[in-house]
Amino acid sequence: MDRDAEDTGRDTGRRRVLLAAPRGYCAGVDRAVIAVERALEKYGAPIYVRHEIVHNKYVVRTLEKKGAVFVEETAEVPEGEIVIFSAHGVSPEVHREAERGRLATIDATCPLVTKVHKEAVRFAKEDYDILLIGHEGHEEVVGTSGEAPDHITLVDGPEDVASVEVRDPERVVWLSQTTLSVDETMETVDALKTRFPLLVSPPSDDICYATQNRQTAVKQVAAEAQLVLVVGSKNSSNSARMVEAALGAGADAAYLVDNAGEIDEAWLDGVTTVGLSSGASVPEVLVDGALEWLAARGFEDVEIVQPMEEHIQFSLPKELRRDLRAEAAEKVR
Repeated sequence: MDRDAEDTGRDTGRRRVLLAAPRGYCAGVDRAVIAVERALEKYGAPIYVRHEIVHNKYVVRTLEKKGAVFVEETAEVPEGEIVIFSAHGVSPEVHREAERGRLATIDATCPLVTKVHKEAVRFAKEDYDILLIGHEGHEEVVGTSGEAPDHITLVDGPEDVASVEVRDPERVVWLSQTTLSVDETMETVDALKTRFPLLVSPPSDDICYATQNRQTAVKQVAAEAQLVLVVGSKNSSNSARMVEAALGAGADAAYLVDNAGEIDEAWLDGVTTVGLSSGASVPEVLVDGALEWLAARGFEDVEIVQPMEEHIQFSLPKELRRDLRAEAAEKVR
């Protein structure tokens, strides 16, 4: 056995799980899911939700069973009904569509996404060209781009940088989707700065705290694990980036699974240390299922790897808070 194996415990024969923390629900996801649940309790079913409230199959199915109806477009919501906008945010045009359809709206956009929207509006008013780093077609990118379509150019990774055109290289700013890989985003920013030396950065980091924390934790786990499992749905950007981060940090293999049923037992061949984490839209029940699956195969020893703690919470959407306060006041009378 070499010294590296002794130092890391990767090949000692001891079967263990390194459980990353923080993991799972971030404050924005928690807020959005609770908003749908409280709206169903307050107003009754059906409650319409534009797009998946968060990118997780289990969460969406669970809310559907309670009476939530997920639609792709605002026009699918019957006139006069309630529609909740997902955590990923929507463009101003979607808000106008809701007004035209006489819909009652509850905006569950993550406050950190709202921050990026406000930055886009501000820099557009100052007539900057805005280079939005993100994945084409992602709901968050679509919503942010809608705030200033004439000023925003999408940059989908470092390979896009060479083709970027701006009106004035002295008035250019970059913003980003909140759920990206920190490393790849900075690689893109560095490439943009090479082309545009006067490129302005956002006043504070656009990649959300939870995305960064989960990537940091999974990297630490990956340094000691031969196999890393990230629980999350395939359409979850932050979950997919965690798999990439794990592979980049030294894991021999890393996979994204929706639940324990998607884990392939063959992945455990020759493995003594499994890293486990979950994306920011994943409920803990799915992680528990993965732990039980691993324990049944001899991985009963679980160690928590927690490089930082999280204590951030967001209040419910203002429209829902207003109606819940009114209901509480009525009960007091």
